[in-house]
Amino acid sequence: MKGIIWLASYPKSGNTWFRIFLTNLLQDANRPASINELQEIPIASSRILFDENIGIESSDLTSDEISRFRPELYTYLSENATEQIYMKIHDAYISVEKKKFLIPKESTACAVYFIRNPLDVAVSFAYHNAATYDLTISQMSENNLCFCGKHDRLYKQLQQRLLSWSNHVLSWVDAAPFPVCVLRYEDMKSNTFETFEKAVRFVGLSHTNYQIQKAIDFSSFEELQEQEEKSGFKERSTAAQKFFRKGKVGSWREELTKEQVERIINDHREVMQRFGYL
Repeated sequence: MKGIIWLASYPKSGNTWFRIFLTNLLQDANRPASINELQEIPIASSRILFDENIGIESSDLTSDEISRFRPELYTYLSENATEQIYMKIHDAYISVEKKKFLIPKESTACAVYFIRNPLDVAVSFAYHNAATYDLTISQMSENNLCFCGKHDRLYKQLQQRLLSWSNHVLSWVDAAPFPVCVLRYEDMKSNTFETFEKAVRFVGLSHTNYQIQKAIDFSSFEELQEQEEKSGFKERSTAAQKFFRKGKVGSWREELTKEQVERIINDHREVMQRFGYL
């Protein structure tokens, strides 16, 4: 495909799992790929990626200036690509200037969007940030929520605007002007082969069913936990003890109070209903 294939999601929704699966599929090796060597699929907010290709140190720019340059980065990468580019992204699909979007349509082939029940996202996101459930639930309802948004430090990643959980979903699923394949995390867990094969065919890959199943096996949660136990995971938040903690569907039932569940449902009822979470 011509252009970048985006792997998009709100945080803690299955994006990293799929990225590891895709690495295993593309490498098609006889052993699982290292979770710390996923260079084939970088994250769109990488500061190094920006600095090496734009020619201006991002540390010399404001967050707004960086945002206005980022579409140029993706255009440049797309125009100079010698093979298919896959890129992970947590940013919402937003405009950075009038009629100019963070993700240029002309530089995009398509996107795979990963969605997960926000009740489970709240639990996993809170653990990832070492935050309380109440704070995380509040953050998930805020349209000004950013990753790496503080200005008193230099992060490895650039600032990422997430919007609220609902608006993040809608920005990609309804507003993006290119083909988007939506994968529910719950289907990735319960219907693994069929769900992953759907994404593989959507992005135009012709790997056999055997190769797809092998990549799934090499990306099992047990394999990822074992690798993290032995070698750590460089993408783990410093606030969290583990990145691959449970990966469980429905863990919110054991963690959230009735009042916390009601807050999430009140904040996101329409989108939850649309995607089968109510």
